[in-house]
Amino acid sequence: MTVHTTVTSPLGELLLVGEPTRDGVSLTSLTMPGRRNAPAVQAGWAHDPERFADVARQLAAYFAGELSAFEIEFTPSGTEFQRRVWHALEEIPYGTTTTYGALAERLGVERAGVQGLGGAIGANPLLLVRPCHRVIGADGSMRGYAGGVERKVRLLTHEGALQPTLV
Repeated sequence: MTVHTTVTSPLGELLLVGEPTRDGVSLTSLTMPGRRNAPAVQAGWAHDPERFADVARQLAAYFAGELSAFEIEFTPSGTEFQRRVWHALEEIPYGTTTTYGALAERLGVERAGVQGLGGAIGANPLLLVRPCHRVIGADGSMRGYAGGVERKVRLLTHEGALQPTLV
């Protein structure tokens, strides 16, 4: 059985999808408006906001600046390579960034495989809570983000990894 709900956030409506557990939900997807290949609510999915109460609480605390690490149960998915990359994303500390190259080196990915690493990062189904937004270009540029580069900048600014700009 698949359950879903939406949560209002400073980044727009977040779609949460998961599988019911005894104590709540095991999250399978967290997406933002405009994400390419984002799951759409399917017939047969149950709208069940109560199951996501703890996830919603943690997201609200994160956006309020009161939480820097999520404790959310995830449903395993992806290829073995994607899971390795996603685990490495989970280890990037709040308020910091790393580069695609540094992440590739850490994972033992050859230079020719960096594009595959980028693809694995882009396939992350758990935006925000699995912090793929913390990976940037070697020159400090904001390379792609499935939730949109503008949201990536907003998240990194929120976490203190980027300084706010005066415009």
